[in-house]
Amino acid sequence: MRSVGLGSELARFGAMLAAGFVAGGMNAIVGAGTLVTFPALVALGVPPLTANVSNTVGLLPGSAAGAYGYRRELAGRRAVVSRLGVLAALGGVTGAVLLLALPASAFEAIVPVLIVLAAGLTAVQPWVARRVAARGPRPAHGGPVLAVGVFVTGVYGGYFGAAQGVILIALLGVFLGTDLQTANGVKNVLAGVANLVAAVLFIALAPVDWAVALAVGVGATLGGTVGARYGRQLPQRTLRIIIVVVAVVAAIRLSVA
Repeated sequence: MRSVGLGSELARFGAMLAAGFVAGGMNAIVGAGTLVTFPALVALGVPPLTANVSNTVGLLPGSAAGAYGYRRELAGRRAVVSRLGVLAALGGVTGAVLLLALPASAFEAIVPVLIVLAAGLTAVQPWVARRVAARGPRPAHGGPVLAVGVFVTGVYGGYFGAAQGVILIALLGVFLGTDLQTANGVKNVLAGVANLVAAVLFIALAPVDWAVALAVGVGATLGGTVGARYGRQLPQRTLRIIIVVVAVVAAIRLSVA
């Protein structure tokens, strides 16, 4: 009986590890990894709140691995990343507090709409970026619209975070006027910052299941490393298509959940 129980626990750990690997790779390339890990954890018997907070803690090292993998794309962007990182951190804290204070349905109606808008914005990003640039030189930090967008996305990231990367890529591509790979690198840092501050709060105040966080974390670190390595090699058009497809699937998934 003991060997059966041990085998069951190992299988459960392996399933969480695999989910973390897939999520880490997705987050490094585009985002939406939580759409893999969260339902997987709930299906494995982890209570929803515990699954949410443990998932946030577990995916954190994967975010770091993805950001490190895109370090070349981040060269020369320290000032803007630092400025936007503060907003992402403030948003992440706000979202984490809301998660602990509000019912789980609070964001259900608006998030799929935001993700669909992000998908559309990503699809037409080159045209929109040219239109924005035609109005005059853009601020080096992206301007007030990007600042507000990063903060609000950070709030969502601290609260739940599925596909926050899709929204960030769309905003960064338009208002910073960068190519998608550079936007992806900045996105990895900003999403990681929002998750970091939320994770710190969860560790202090919420029921983190450390076995779950460990399994997801190991998988996400490996997935983030692999995802960054191969994601950086994707052509712009291919990456744009992947982002749009993932965004649409994420919106549908969240709408019917």
